[in-house]
Amino acid sequence: MNLDDQICYCYHVSLRKLIHFARRERPAQPSRMSDCLQAGTGCGWCIPILKRIHACALAEDPSEARNADMAQRGLERLIADLPTTPEDYADRRRAYITEKRPRNEF
Repeated sequence: MNLDDQICYCYHVSLRKLIHFARRERPAQPSRMSDCLQAGTGCGWCIPILKRIHACALAEDPSEARNADMAQRGLERLIADLPTTPEDYADRRRAYITEKRPRNEF
């Protein structure tokens, strides 16, 4: 997946927007990631990824986040186990919704 792919399909929020929000705002709680265009407040599929984005952003030294090389390495760690294509991600979301499992929560 790349930075412009959607992570929150309910509210059409991209990975890029979520990463920038987390790095800029450094929310105290993972649930505050929903302040970024309401990501995570719909079906709940994206909540585990929002938690990872939050954890990665808080683990970064803010001064290093401005360093392009350090930021790139952090980004690579973050997306390492995301599905490789937006289509695969969308298929997994569809399965999540179809299975009617308990909603992911913060």
